[in-house]
Amino acid sequence: MNLPVAILALALGAVAAQTLGLLRVAIWRIIALGAAAMLLTGGITPLGALRAIDPSVMVFLAAMFVLGEAMERSGYLAHLADRLFACAGSVDVLVLMLIFGVGAASALLMNDTLAVVGTPLVLALARERGVEPRLLLLALAFAVTLGSVMSPVGNPQNLLIAVHGGMADPFVSFFGRLGVPTLINLLLAYGVLRLYYRRHFHRLAAAGPVRAPSDPALARRARAGMTIFAALVIARIALRAAAPALDFPLPLAAALAALPVLLSRRRVELLRNLDWGTLIFFAALFILVRGVWDSGFFQTWLERTHPAIGSVPTVLGAGALLSQVLSNVPLVALYLPLLRHAGAPETAFLALAAGSTVAGNLFLFGAASNVIIAQGAARRGVTALRFADFAFAGLPLALANLTVYWAFFRWC
Repeated sequence: MNLPVAILALALGAVAAQTLGLLRVAIWRIIALGAAAMLLTGGITPLGALRAIDPSVMVFLAAMFVLGEAMERSGYLAHLADRLFACAGSVDVLVLMLIFGVGAASALLMNDTLAVVGTPLVLALARERGVEPRLLLLALAFAVTLGSVMSPVGNPQNLLIAVHGGMADPFVSFFGRLGVPTLINLLLAYGVLRLYYRRHFHRLAAAGPVRAPSDPALARRARAGMTIFAALVIARIALRAAAPALDFPLPLAAALAALPVLLSRRRVELLRNLDWGTLIFFAALFILVRGVWDSGFFQTWLERTHPAIGSVPTVLGAGALLSQVLSNVPLVALYLPLLRHAGAPETAFLALAAGSTVAGNLFLFGAASNVIIAQGAARRGVTALRFADFAFAGLPLALANLTVYWAFFRWC
């Protein structure tokens, strides 16, 4: 079978989406249309489509979305933010705490979730403490992107790599190889913002009182869920080292962590407001990628590019640049089978995670989380985060980030 028309429509539509600034909505619709075209043209059978959908990824995403929704709606995230930033007496300290606090949170919660709940929080901080909103929005965007690099559950593309990359222990691999360079890159993000917005760094007004969670019962359940998830992740790492036969999958850990929230009295409301669009997007993406792979197009191309396909510079560069066109999740979904088919080492899969994620720092439309932040700010009357503003700070930062990851892959 020749390359399906669906994949051509995907690429052309993605470029149009980038141009129009409608990345998240347009890419998702294009993926859905591509999957539908695969089914209608016989590129994949209905049974094959069902088998292509990875239940482990779907369960994990749904469980983490439940936890994130509970943390936001209970007011627990706002409560944590108040406690975290209360001691910041200057913009220097505030930006540092924001970058590293959000970066750490992004390693456990999906970056899009943090982008959704973090935007109103940082805008409130900017208003209450007298800080330039653009500075804090950029700090949020960079921290959400960079912090998610070092964790297999920090963003959807990393989750795909963790599940399908053949890693014995994704948490050890990600944190072990990407943890230190990510911390360096978070510090570089602060340095870039400190350089470009230095006239906005000043003493802060006194912080207001710490807000209590609006729903203490749900907040306790959300906190219990995150504690369960962290404990199970630690237990899984220990079991992998001591008794591999007793290992359990990450989706099971996420499902158990979401259980306290799903047993709450607000479970129907939480499920109704879940990010069902992302779940549908992933189901369609699995169908589309399987159909494209079954077409044989990429296998033919692989035979001509095999020597370079798994090298770290190639993977980093392709991940960063092609994500600007296809968006990072579809790019990773298409690249993963190439790396597996080529027998690439684990380093190549980690480089794909780093390159496709850092792509979000290049331009505003390089990651859905950036668009979420910009649109969330615009809905609240703040139009400070524009394409030129983002690129001015983001382009040099992304190049520095990629250099740091390349150096660590090369020499560490």
